[in-house]
Amino acid sequence: MTFSATHEENPVATTSSGETPSAAERAYQLIRAQILNSTHQPGTMLGEAGLASELEVSRTPVRVALARLQDEGWIVIYPKRGAIVQGVDQRTIAELADARFVLETTAVDRAPDALRQKLADALEASIQAQRDAFDAGDVAAFIDLTLEFHRGFVEAGDNQVMLELYSQLSDRHRFILFASGERLLDRCEAIIDEHVALTKHLSSGDSAAFANVLRGHLAENAPPTATSVRSSSAFDSTMLRRGVSTPPIQQ
Repeated sequence: MTFSATHEENPVATTSSGETPSAAERAYQLIRAQILNSTHQPGTMLGEAGLASELEVSRTPVRVALARLQDEGWIVIYPKRGAIVQGVDQRTIAELADARFVLETTAVDRAPDALRQKLADALEASIQAQRDAFDAGDVAAFIDLTLEFHRGFVEAGDNQVMLELYSQLSDRHRFILFASGERLLDRCEAIIDEHVALTKHLSSGDSAAFANVLRGHLAENAPPTATSVRSSSAFDSTMLRRGVSTPPIQQ
């Protein structure tokens, strides 16, 4: 099956207060979305003039947006040349998997019975939507559903601080999923099967079985270069002490 990024959203339609965002905010949101969904892949050189023309704004808001994206680590700006999109190195991928594992398993372990069952029912509906996205070849929708699915496990813990921490991981998680490319497509059916198993263990309250499935799930879905994540010891301190090579695009 061939997937395409057909699922489209407007990330800058309004602000949280319902107001139309500024030109700089619109430029930031659109460029950021294009980086996260691999429209602008790591190593791509972005120019102010080209972005301004594409987004139909002046160069000033683009410059402001690029400065913000550099502060967040998504690009490196080279004066008078442009900005290079950055990748996510192996250590970051390993640390992201580790953080997700801790947050998701802790939340499920502490989840009240009533909330756990309620969320399990909702996640079963999400799994059907994932199947529909897979059948439709809509990789962007599949990724959105996957992100929301895993967030559901943290919601089970009924801890707002944990949810806020998890939300901070979502952009890098999205970036890695899009960057996985063919590997993600090849594993879609297996991913859905693993989601079914995770939901079953959430519903039954079997925290140990949930953790075991999640450990393998995160390891199998890591990009092939992330050897520390894919190891059997990916979720202890040794994974952070393994040799980490930085991709050439990292500056």
